[in-house]
Amino acid sequence: MKEANIKCKVLSNNEIAKNIYEITLQGNISGIPGQFYMVRAWEGLDPFLSRPLSISDIEGDIIHFVYEVKGKGTKELSSMKTNEVVQLTGPLGNGFIIKENMRSAVVSGGIGIAPMIYLLKQNHKMMDMFAGFRAEPYLIDVCNAHSKNLYVASEEGLGGYKGFVTELINVEDYDVIYACGPHPMLEALAEGNKDKAILYVSMEKYMACGIGGCLGCTIQTRNGMRRVCKDGPVFEAKEVYFDE
Repeated sequence: MKEANIKCKVLSNNEIAKNIYEITLQGNISGIPGQFYMVRAWEGLDPFLSRPLSISDIEGDIIHFVYEVKGKGTKELSSMKTNEVVQLTGPLGNGFIIKENMRSAVVSGGIGIAPMIYLLKQNHKMMDMFAGFRAEPYLIDVCNAHSKNLYVASEEGLGGYKGFVTELINVEDYDVIYACGPHPMLEALAEGNKDKAILYVSMEKYMACGIGGCLGCTIQTRNGMRRVCKDGPVFEAKEVYFDE
C-alpha cells in the first residue's frame, strides 16, 4: 500500500499496564511486521508533530498499536474514546526480513514488544520469544499463544526471571534473531552475537516527519548516515555503530 493519510475509527483504547495502552482502530490499512505509522489524534498544531507507532497487529481492516504514555502527544492519544477518529500516515519504513526454515528467536525490551506481536502471529509457533520488562510484564498471554517457547524477564522481579532479558538468551542456539527495545539491550545483543546469528534490530530514534525528509532520525552505519524512518527502522545489527 502506498503511503497515505487514513482516517480510522477508534474501536477500543485500554490501559494494559501502568502507562501502557493498546489502541484498536478500523480503517483502510495495511502493513508488514516492523513497519510503522505516524499517528495523530488531535487537531491543530499543538503538539506539532505526529507520533510514530509500530504496527502491533493487523486483522483485515483492524489495526492495533501498543504505546507508552510519555509526553503530550501520547497523553492525547490515551484520551481517545470509542468512535472518535485518529489520523494515520503510512505504512512507513521497512519490515523484518523473514528467514524461513531457520532457528529463530524474537527479543523485546519494554515497549519494544509492540511490533513483535505481529511478527509472532505471522510466524505462528515458529519462533522462541524472549520478553524483557523493567517492572510489570504485559501482553504475555498473546506472546505465549503464538511463540514456540516463551521466556520472560523483569528487572524488578515482577514476573519470570529477575534480571535482564539478554541474560536469558544463548545466541548460539539460533540462526536468526529479531530484536526491538532500548539501545543498551540492542547493543548487548550485538556485542554477544559476534556474527553467530543473523541479528535484525528495529532501531528507536526521535522522528519528526516519518518519511525521510527532515533527516532528524539519522544514525551512523557502516554504509554511511542512514535514516531510521526511511532506510529502517529495521537494520542488520552488523551495519549499526551502537557506540555512536
